[in-house]
Amino acid sequence: IAGVRAVTLAGSARRWEETVGDLDFLVAAEQPERVMEVFVRMPEVEHVYGRGKTKTNVRLRTGIDADLRVVGEESFGAALQYFTGNKAHNVALRKIAVAKGYKLNEYGLFKKKRKIAGRTEEEIYRKLGLSWMPPEMRLDVGEIELARKKHIPRLVEFGDIVGDLQTQTDWTDGADSIEEMAREAKTRGWEYIAVTDHTRGLAMTGGADEKKLLRQMRAIDRLNKKKLGIRILKGAEVNITKDGGLDIHDSVLAQLDVAGAAVHSYFHLSEKAQTARIIRAMENPHVDILFHPTGRLIGRREPLALDMQEIFKAARRTRTVLEIDAIPDRLDLHDKYIREARAQGIKFAIDTDAHAAAQFSVMQYGVGQARRGWCEKKHIINTLPLGKLLRELRKPKEKRKW
Repeated sequence: IAGVRAVTLAGSARRWEETVGDLDFLVAAEQPERVMEVFVRMPEVEHVYGRGKTKTNVRLRTGIDADLRVVGEESFGAALQYFTGNKAHNVALRKIAVAKGYKLNEYGLFKKKRKIAGRTEEEIYRKLGLSWMPPEMRLDVGEIELARKKHIPRLVEFGDIVGDLQTQTDWTDGADSIEEMAREAKTRGWEYIAVTDHTRGLAMTGGADEKKLLRQMRAIDRLNKKKLGIRILKGAEVNITKDGGLDIHDSVLAQLDVAGAAVHSYFHLSEKAQTARIIRAMENPHVDILFHPTGRLIGRREPLALDMQEIFKAARRTRTVLEIDAIPDRLDLHDKYIREARAQGIKFAIDTDAHAAAQFSVMQYGVGQARRGWCEKKHIINTLPLGKLLRELRKPKEKRKW
């Protein structure tokens, strides 16, 4: 559209929140009426709730509501900041502005009646004495103090990810073969994937016992000899039993490149029993990663009753990596726990938990969740190149440098 200078997503979606009530779009344009006319006629729009000169609210055919706001280019940064931060973050910014003798709103930063900033987010934050903050951090959970000290981290980016350490194939409950999964991962520019099919404790998936797992390892060795341009790591998603044991013998786990352990049953144990169960699993010398650590399914299943501080202590002590499961229904760990674990020196793996090659696309949600948890590249083990990752995984857990 002629005269449109910028279009962007704002609101909870820009913050990569776990759930999104509606979508907020922001446009910088000279002719807002023309923008509104085009917007309401888009084929994706099912119903128009209300239409004004600078704001229109619609329902999309996907069933989600969307708001479109149009502002002048001179106010675009102020509006983007205003409609991105959550309520608590924005209230905190306005208090800082008032303390400096300013007024902050969606139109700009004002000293009395004179606008002193508004064109970009960066100048708004700079005038308030703060570093610019990535949208995912704007939650009023300590980011403002970091920005005041100019200590905002360089958050992990999608392009930093070079592999996936949890995938399932048609050997159990996945849809695609190991080779199909590997070839798709190669097209995404990744160096490696770990095949982590379920083990026998999850019978409904056709989970592998020791013999089947050993057969799969040999199959992976054969595929790696085909030189597909990507390394396939031998792994497993091992089931944690009620008492914290594992359903695959240690002698077989020792032959894997990477082993993840996960809870798939007994979700309603007491906090004491559940915590002890998971800690015992992490104490196994062959468990490299705790998969989807709290077991939650957003809107469907509550997290396990866990003493997370004890879980973090055990993860740090045993050098067990905590997963950030990228499936939108999981996003497990919660961003609060990611921040807490990160502060204790714990490392993470952002994994897709893909059961089909097409599901690798969910990696972006895991990266968004990691960013909400303030993770940098150095906190994520699957940003490591293949050689360095394997060198660490081949060390005894207590000697790993993470």
